[in-house]
Amino acid sequence: MNSRAFRDLLGSFATGVTVITTNDRGRLHGMTANAVCSVSLDPLLLLVCVDRRAHCHQQVLAAERFAVNVLGADQRALSDLFAHTQEPEVGELRGAPFRLAEHGVPILDGTLAHVECRLAAAHRAGDHDIFVGEALAGRIEREDPPLVFFRGRYRVLG
Repeated sequence: MNSRAFRDLLGSFATGVTVITTNDRGRLHGMTANAVCSVSLDPLLLLVCVDRRAHCHQQVLAAERFAVNVLGADQRALSDLFAHTQEPEVGELRGAPFRLAEHGVPILDGTLAHVECRLAAAHRAGDHDIFVGEALAGRIEREDPPLVFFRGRYRVLG
């Protein structure tokens, strides 16, 4: 099996779409991610997989905090905005509206839900690291269909 075949095969597993956001001393960053899942209910843990070459990787390690912003079906443009590599910005997130949450991480406006996390562990896994986050706070913001990624394309449930 090669990387293209592997990617195509796992693309048959539908995933939600999120944007991971960080705040390292005022330098804000976001990255689209679909490799996110729940790990544990006691303690409350989730994981996100981040390419070690991505700016977000160093941001999460330095900040030791991140947020997972769950995108709605109407937020494809937001996913596309954060899917491309860009340097962290001071006080801004690529022009996207946000607020700083209780634990200092940026929360994007209009998302379905968000979870604020403290970095609990990092595990090397090939060209990515698995960041395990302890959920500190979170909230469901609205009840609408999620943005879904399946076989290389965005999809909408329903």
